[in-house]
Amino acid sequence: MIEVKDLRKQFGGFHAVDGASLSINEGSITGLIGPNGAGKTTLFNVIAGVLPPTSGQVTMGGEDITGLPPHELFEKGLLRTFQIAHEFSSMTVRENLMMVPGAQSGESLWNTWFHRGQIALEEAATLKKADEVLEFLTIDHLKNEKAGNLSGGQKKLLELGRTMMVDAKIVFLDEVGAGVNRTLLNTIGDAIIRLNKERGYTFVVIEHDMDFIARLCEPVICMAEGKVLAQGTLDEIKANEHVIEAYLGTGLKNKTVGAKK
Repeated sequence: MIEVKDLRKQFGGFHAVDGASLSINEGSITGLIGPNGAGKTTLFNVIAGVLPPTSGQVTMGGEDITGLPPHELFEKGLLRTFQIAHEFSSMTVRENLMMVPGAQSGESLWNTWFHRGQIALEEAATLKKADEVLEFLTIDHLKNEKAGNLSGGQKKLLELGRTMMVDAKIVFLDEVGAGVNRTLLNTIGDAIIRLNKERGYTFVVIEHDMDFIARLCEPVICMAEGKVLAQGTLDEIKANEHVIEAYLGTGLKNKTVGAKK
């Protein structure tokens, strides 16, 4: 689904992404791991159009999407979430979801004057879908709660829910487990697995929690210093000498990636 070829992103003299090449297969849940400063989030930002690349190419389904802005990638079904959730804090959980679909009739002043019936039908359908999403994520009891009052884990579920309000094809999740308690992280993991198996979502997940990666992800890609070091199963990654060196600063094979989460 996604091909990244020799992608580079420089900030002055600093190479945040330095010739990274990788493939994301359709229907997979791919884990992206690596020590802090490896370039994982920058890679996400370049693929998702938040940052322009210095050089290199990104294709989606064979189509060159290099440097396309986020709103165009959104229309193509490529979405991303952020390590820090970006909710509309003063709006309810349900309203946050209803904001997602693009080109809603109510956004046109002309329609608000002359096509109120069309707007009402559209809003009713959007509200119904929002409630279905909240039920799927098991947070329907929070639908009328202000989004700013949610816990960190509940906000991550809300971000995941926003990807369900449109026809997402591939979703990039940036540290979905950051600041989330184990119970809610399990709920998030359950939702990701269901979306993958039941609705065909493709996911790419940045995460430091190796238990979460082990439960959800295959294959796993490891980055360090802006480069892709290895790609394979988690066991293969943990046994890779270059990965061990990147995480632990030593080539000793009796240490594993899992020793540092």
